[in-house]
Amino acid sequence: MTACPGAVACQAVAMRSMYHQYYNRSVIEAHYLFAKELTPAQLQERNQAGAGLSWLSVFFIIICSVIILENLLVLLAVFRNKKFHSAMFLFIGNLAFSDLLAGSAYIANICLSGPRTFQLVPVEWFVREGTAFITLAASVFSLLAIAIERYIAITKVKVYGSNKTCRMFLLIGACWVTSVLMGGLPIMGWNCLNNLPKCSAVLPLYSKDYILFVVTIFSIILLSIVVLYVRIYLIVRSSHQETTNSPAYALLKTVTIVLGVFIACWLPAFTVLLLDTSCRMTSCPVLSRANVFFGLATLNSALNPLIYTLRSRDMRREFLRVLCCWGVLRGGRPADRCAVPLKSSSSQEHCTDKHEHQATPIMQECTTCV
Repeated sequence: MTACPGAVACQAVAMRSMYHQYYNRSVIEAHYLFAKELTPAQLQERNQAGAGLSWLSVFFIIICSVIILENLLVLLAVFRNKKFHSAMFLFIGNLAFSDLLAGSAYIANICLSGPRTFQLVPVEWFVREGTAFITLAASVFSLLAIAIERYIAITKVKVYGSNKTCRMFLLIGACWVTSVLMGGLPIMGWNCLNNLPKCSAVLPLYSKDYILFVVTIFSIILLSIVVLYVRIYLIVRSSHQETTNSPAYALLKTVTIVLGVFIACWLPAFTVLLLDTSCRMTSCPVLSRANVFFGLATLNSALNPLIYTLRSRDMRREFLRVLCCWGVLRGGRPADRCAVPLKSSSSQEHCTDKHEHQATPIMQECTTCV
């Protein structure tokens, strides 16, 4: 074998060699054999297993179908009702969109897992897993965007005026660009194709360093969100006499519940991924059940629309109106009546009229209360 003329040339040769492996189907078998510490007989048994789905896979597919329908309802509600065209609800719509994609990505992941895994080439495997990481990143960054919007809303007046709407869309755009970049790092080269000892036991083509990086970034972001919400709570409490009855406080409780549910659902999965970076499959048998923890994490995407429904009378009414238009809850009423826009509001409309010229930053955003 001819020696490389220089370090840069050697690196280029190594990269070309790695990218050639992206279409080599035997690479996946080799990585699963090493990373999951399987015997050749066990690998063959997995490869030749029945193509049918297990009861657990069917259960999660049903849950993901519910996730898609629920979050589609949220998006339709936000799109149809002009009362929900404020910054806060557009960020909630962005979170719903990422949850909808998460449900779709997990269904695709389930259908391409099991024995079908070994029919994939590495580039297809990276796309399968990368879409799940992109939707997770989008959810985390959406929660961060919501926290930033809430913090700005109570510290400044008219942040999202007609001439500053682009700031909101730039924040949403940055959320998705960053998510795609983070989820696409493995397919762009940060993987373990040429370094088997660095391979993850849970995701055998991913580098342990990449998984540690992702979990660390997400943990820092979630910690930052918690700090922001604590800061918001202190500002709301010190700036308003009727703290517990104010619309801003009601919205704060809603988004805090969303954050708490996210952490509760994803904490076990993050713990397993952290364990994966420092433990082998034989030493930590729990790694072999990682799919159960990821399934639990996916439930978060089903809970968010329920939180919005339980916490917002307006959102609940709009959900019913959309279902009515679909013929699900029409109850004998004509279709044109079901399509009538929401006219009354539980608190938003009164809040808007009463404080239209209010200079208090907290109440300036009352049109987005939940």
